[in-house]
Amino acid sequence: MHKENAPVSDDPLHPHPQRSTVSSFPARPRILVVDDEILILEGMRRLLAARDYDVTTANGGCEALIAIGKQQFDVILLDLGMPDLSGAEVLRFVADRSADTPVIVVSGDSTIDAAIRALRGGAADFVRKPYEPEELLRRVDNTLTRRRLERENNHILQRLQQSEKWHRFLVNSSPDFIYTLDCDGRFTFVNDRVESLLGYTREDLLGQHYSTIIHEEDLARAEHVFNERRAGDRSARNIEIRLKCNPGMRRPRLMNGRCKAVELTATGMYDEDATLFERRFIGSYGVAKDVTERKQAEETVHYQAYHDLLTGLPNRALFRDHLALMLAQAKRSHKTLAVLSLDLDHFKVINDSLGHTIGDELLLAVGARLRQCLREGDTLARLGGDEFAVLLPTLLSRGDVEQICRKIIQVLSRPVYVKGHEIYISVSIGACVAPDDGEMIDSLIRQAEIAMYQAKAQGRSRLQFWEAGMQAPYSERMQIEADLRRALARNEFVLFYQPQVDTVSGEVRGFEALLRWWHPQRGFLSPAEFIPVAEESGVIVPIGDWVLREASAQMAEWRRAGLPQVRLSVNISARQLESPDFVESVMRAVQVHALDGQQIELEITESLLMRDFEANAIKLGRLSASGIRLAIDDFGTGYSSFKYLSRFPIHTLKIDQSFIQELEREENLSIVNAMVAMGRGMNLNVVAEGVETQSQLACLQQMQCHEMQGHYYSVPMSGHDATALLGRHTRGFVEAAG
Repeated sequence: MHKENAPVSDDPLHPHPQRSTVSSFPARPRILVVDDEILILEGMRRLLAARDYDVTTANGGCEALIAIGKQQFDVILLDLGMPDLSGAEVLRFVADRSADTPVIVVSGDSTIDAAIRALRGGAADFVRKPYEPEELLRRVDNTLTRRRLERENNHILQRLQQSEKWHRFLVNSSPDFIYTLDCDGRFTFVNDRVESLLGYTREDLLGQHYSTIIHEEDLARAEHVFNERRAGDRSARNIEIRLKCNPGMRRPRLMNGRCKAVELTATGMYDEDATLFERRFIGSYGVAKDVTERKQAEETVHYQAYHDLLTGLPNRALFRDHLALMLAQAKRSHKTLAVLSLDLDHFKVINDSLGHTIGDELLLAVGARLRQCLREGDTLARLGGDEFAVLLPTLLSRGDVEQICRKIIQVLSRPVYVKGHEIYISVSIGACVAPDDGEMIDSLIRQAEIAMYQAKAQGRSRLQFWEAGMQAPYSERMQIEADLRRALARNEFVLFYQPQVDTVSGEVRGFEALLRWWHPQRGFLSPAEFIPVAEESGVIVPIGDWVLREASAQMAEWRRAGLPQVRLSVNISARQLESPDFVESVMRAVQVHALDGQQIELEITESLLMRDFEANAIKLGRLSASGIRLAIDDFGTGYSSFKYLSRFPIHTLKIDQSFIQELEREENLSIVNAMVAMGRGMNLNVVAEGVETQSQLACLQQMQCHEMQGHYYSVPMSGHDATALLGRHTRGFVEAAG
C-alpha cells in the first residue's frame, strides 16, 4: 500500500518503488492518427488497435487541433497533405503546445524536400506511403520507447539534481554521449553511452585528445565546437559532427559502419571560486545526440528521389542533372555529347504473358547488360517502364554513337534466362547530338524519344538519329489532345445516327450512335482522326460518358414525340470498360431519362471483352440484369469462340464490314453464312455492317440475316434527320432506298 512518508532509497540504481513517480505510459498508450483519407484512417486505426493501443482518429488538420486541445497523446501519426489544414501547420502547433509529444509523419509525398522539412520541423520520424504494416508498428514502438526513456530521464533529472550520485546515474543513463574536456581539449569525463554509441570504453578515451574520435573531414568544424569557451545562450548548439567508431567494433552500425552522426551542444566551463573578473577557463562540457537514424532517413529519401528503386539506376531527375552538368562542360570545351533514348520492343507482351515479376527480373538483366556496353563517364538511367536513357559525353563523331548503339543492340539480342524462361528481346534506340540538335535539356531528351519512336515505326531493333521535321506529327498529336480536353466544355461534339434495318420488312429497328467532332478550325473530324489519341490520353472516358448521356437524351426526345420505339447502340471503349464506375455511369444515363433498358445496346469488340475476362463478365452481367443489351461489334475479327461468347449476356452479333464488302468471294460467303447460322442458333440478333450494294442485300436476305446497316440504306444522319426518318412510315423503306 502506498505511504506518503516512506523513506527514499540511497541507492541511485534502485529507487524505492513506493515513491517512484516516474512518468510512464498508461497500460494503453494514447495515439492520435491524422489523415484526410477515410480508408487510410480506418486502416491505421485497426492496425494500431490490434496492438492494444488507445487510438483516436482525426479526419483532417482541424479535427487534429481539437483532439490535441482536449487531451495529451503519447504519439501522433500525421499526414502532410490535407485540404483544410496542412500537416506542417499541425506540426508547428504540436511543437508550440506539446513539445514532448513525438510526431511520426506518414505521407504519400515522396519528395526529399517534404521529408527533410518534416524532420527539421520537429517530426520524430518519417514514413512513406504506402507503408508496410510491420514497419509502421516498429516505428511506433521505437518512438514510444524513446519517449518513455526521455521522460524517465527528465524526471530523474528533476529528482536528483542535488545529488552527485543521482547526477552520475543520470549522466551515465542518458541516451546522449556526455563528456567534459580540459583546457587542452583532452577528455576528463565520458559517460557510459560512449561505449554503445562508438564502441570505446571510458578508459579508452580518458586523457585522449578529442580529435581521436572526429571524422577527418569534420576536424576544422569540430575545432570550434569542442574548444567552445562561450557559456549561456551564446554557446554552440546542435552542430552536426561525425564521430568515428572504434575500428574493433563487431556489431554492425548505421551509415557506413565507421562513423556516427551527432548533434553537438557545447559550453565553456569556468572556475566557480574565482571572482567575476578573474574567471579562469578550465575546459568545456558537451552533449552529443545521436542523429544517425535521422541522417540515414534523409539519405534514403534523397536516394529514392534521384534513383530508380528497381534497378538502382539514376532516374529522370538525376539524369537531367547529369545532362545539365555535361552540357556546361561540353560548351566550355567545345565538344559534343549524345543523348540516347532506349525502349525494349514488345516488353508489354512479356509482362502480360509471364507476369510483372519476370518483367522486373528482365529489366534488371537489361540494366546490367547496358552497363557493360558503356564507357566510364557515361550515364545510364531508367526513365520508367521499359524506357532507359544514356548520356554519352565527350564524343569525337556520330560514329562513336553508332558504334556504341551497335554494341547495345547486339548484346541485348542474346537470350536472357529468367527463372527457367528463355527470353529474346530487342531494343529501339533514338539519338540526338548536342550542340548540333540543340542545347536545351528537356528538348534533347524529347528529341531522342521522338527519334526512338521513329526507330520503332521503321521496324524496331535499330538506331535512329533525330532529324528536323520528326516532331511535326507529335506536335500535331499533342495539339489534338489539348483540343480534345477543351472540346467537351465547348460543346464541339455531336452524335450522328446510322439506321439498322430489318432485312425483310424494311423497318428501322434501331440506330448506331456515331461520334463526330466539329473542330472550330478543321471542321468535321471522323473518329479515326481523334479516337486513338483520346484512348491513349484517357480523355475517352469523359467523352464516352457524354455519348451515353446524349444518346439517352435523344431516345427520351423520340419517346416524348410518340415515335416508334427503337433501340440505340453505343460503342464502348477499352478505357470506359476498365473504369471502376463504368456500370454506374451507364445506369445513370438510363435512369435520368427513365428509359427502358432494352432500348440501349452497348457495342463491345471481342478483343476488348477478353482483356480482363472475369472482371468484364461481372460488369456486363450487372448491366444485363438491369435490362441493358450487349452487342459484339466487329464479330469475326477476334476470338469468335462459343465458349467465351456463352459466358457473356450477349443479345446481338454485328458481322464486321470487311466480310460483307467481299461477299462475292466464295470463302467470305461461307464464313458469313456460318456466322449468321451461329447467331440464329444462339437466338441472337444478327446485324451485318457495311452493306452497300443490292447483291450484298440479296445474299444476306437469302442467309436470313436479321438486320443490315450501311450506306445502301443510309449514311449516318443528324439527330434531326433521324427524327424525320422515324416520323415516316418505316415499311417500304427498302423499296424507297432502291
